[in-house]
Amino acid sequence: AKGSLGSWSFFLVIRKPAPHPAVSKVHPLVMMMLSTSSTTTVAACRHLASSASRSVTTVPMIIDGKKVQSKATTFFDVHNPATGELIARTPQSTAEELRMASDSCAEAYKSWKTTPPSTRARVMHKLEGAIRDSTEAIAKVLTEEQGKTIADAKGDIFRGLEVVEISCNVPAMIQGETLPGVAKGVDVHSYRLPLGVCAGICPFNFPAMIPLWMFPPAVTAGNTFLMKPSERVPLSAMMLAELANDCGLPPGVLNMVHGGHDTVNFLCDDDPIRAVSFVGGNVAGAHIYQRAGKNGKRAQCNLGAKNHAVILPDADPQSAINQIVGASCGAAGQRCMAISVAVFVGKAK
Repeated sequence: AKGSLGSWSFFLVIRKPAPHPAVSKVHPLVMMMLSTSSTTTVAACRHLASSASRSVTTVPMIIDGKKVQSKATTFFDVHNPATGELIARTPQSTAEELRMASDSCAEAYKSWKTTPPSTRARVMHKLEGAIRDSTEAIAKVLTEEQGKTIADAKGDIFRGLEVVEISCNVPAMIQGETLPGVAKGVDVHSYRLPLGVCAGICPFNFPAMIPLWMFPPAVTAGNTFLMKPSERVPLSAMMLAELANDCGLPPGVLNMVHGGHDTVNFLCDDDPIRAVSFVGGNVAGAHIYQRAGKNGKRAQCNLGAKNHAVILPDADPQSAINQIVGASCGAAGQRCMAISVAVFVGKAK
């Protein structure tokens, strides 16, 4: 039978397979689809899709330390890659909501910038412990929304955790310098001061590591942070932001908004935002770098790369093969250090 469901087209081939014990567990609507006409099948599909949509949660924003449900009319579906199941919907934050989140960060900055560095670092100490204690739970959510294995998900989290550890030492990193007597009657003093509101735009391939690359150093240095996780994998970042707020970040120091191009352009254009950090593809990165730069913002954009593996003559063949396969095909090649070229030297050929 041939039918259509919205923008989907499908062919349903009805056969008469041997009985299987799992059949009794199939959803009644699916059983009906296997035994009725194509017209009834389409109606059943629509009903099933509608029911599923009603039970799926909408990812909230975080503004002023609170979860806020968006009034959005546009949403991005979040699917479990292993099953195709719709597990959440990410809203396109409205212009008013983006303005509110940015203003919240700007207001929080007034007091956060004067908070002693040791107090700010203490929040990172607490966050470090909280992430360690919650690794299993975060990894489960990360795997469900992004698709990597539990082991890889834990690695994703751990690489971000290392940045949280380093952030605990930010007070030492932001010390200024003094050079007395640089000329007669002239002393030189340098100070490292926070910029203000910073923004982060994260990709889908490392839902935990890259948010943790961004906001821990920024807030510990005295900035406030407005983060946009990938609309395709927002759940892990939400968990991390909630942990950070629970560990002592004051309301507005770390806010989270959602969306696609409209949100990205807002972060590049909004005047209170002084710096933008991005990790992702070349096209998006070039756009963000140019647009943020034209608006007088600092832009830090990590884009795509072409990585080479060099195999020397004394390399162990079996180990080299394993490493090349893992480096080129791990995470389906969706990581910054994925190997796309292997160069064999001398006898290694």
